Amino acid sequence: MKIDANLDTQSLDSVTSSARALDQEGYDGLWSSESAHDPFLPLAAAATASDRAELGTSIAVAFARTPMTVAYTAHDLQAYSQGRFLLGLGSQVKPHIERRFSMPWSHPAPRMREFISALHAIWDSWDTGAPLSFRGDFYQHTLMTPFFSPPASGYPRPKVILAAVGETMTRVAGEVADGILLHGFTTERYIREVTLPAVETGLASAGRSQADFQVAHLALIATGRTEEQAAAAQRAVRQQIAFYGSTPSYKSVLELHGWGDLGDELNSLSRSSREDKWEAMADLIDDKVLGTFAVVAEPGQVAQELSRRFGDLVDRLKFYTPYESEQSLWNEIRASLAEAS
Repeated sequence: MKIDANLDTQSLDSVTSSARALDQEGYDGLWSSESAHDPFLPLAAAATASDRAELGTSIAVAFARTPMTVAYTAHDLQAYSQGRFLLGLGSQVKPHIERRFSMPWSHPAPRMREFISALHAIWDSWDTGAPLSFRGDFYQHTLMTPFFSPPASGYPRPKVILAAVGETMTRVAGEVADGILLHGFTTERYIREVTLPAVETGLASAGRSQADFQVAHLALIATGRTEEQAAAAQRAVRQQIAFYGSTPSYKSVLELHGWGDLGDELNSLSRSSREDKWEAMADLIDDKVLGTFAVVAEPGQVAQELSRRFGDLVDRLKFYTPYESEQSLWNEIRASLAEAS
């Protein structure tokens, strides 16, 4: 199991310093997310500050861009990183695509299948010099001249890792992507009973092998060196679970465990005018729900529990910690996981 980490993308200096430190510490992948910052720009700096770790977007919003713009950026980052770039893509949800990015929304799973297929067609055109002729229902790419074709990077085309929760998008990952990024709002049971069977269905439909596919997981963890730190971590994780649980798109995870009513209640609260609604939502996440969605353990037991839950399920893992904590704590857990592997 590869162990990954998030880059500190608050400033250019923090990107380079965190990339250097995490690379030297032994993390296998360094990831940049699209929240309050561009997901691609930090990786150009990280490529110059690291030598070994893979560099990925976790995630870049596909539908806020076109396949062509993503193809250029991914191609350059693959060259800059000397073949270490991983293109993590996600669909986001309709309100963000239409109202934040002012881009069209329609049929996310078929559109994502076509988006990734278009990427492959563009990269193949650049690598082979063949005419670009991609015609789909959502994207048309039929013009590419030598002036606009970048030189071959000398490395394989970037691997595309697709974020997915629902079965339909998960099958798309198996059909056309090189891996899947599991959402933090998932459980061991959901991965075993829903996610991996859907991946296998997608792989089989495309005549592909599981050996060429990787499963990356963002694991929620609540821990701390002191009782106060552990309590604060648990509260923060309850809030995160409540936030995700209020989203209808993720309700299927709750329903598998018989908690569909909890999802409805969380959604209703999230849309209410209550000033304390986020605190009230967190109060609905009892210890059983918390322990199902997150590893809740003392620091010395976290690695063991992660291995027990996910050791036979995922190929790479990243710690999901929506609270302040010391990097040294996670370095120790990473080292314990590496020894266990």
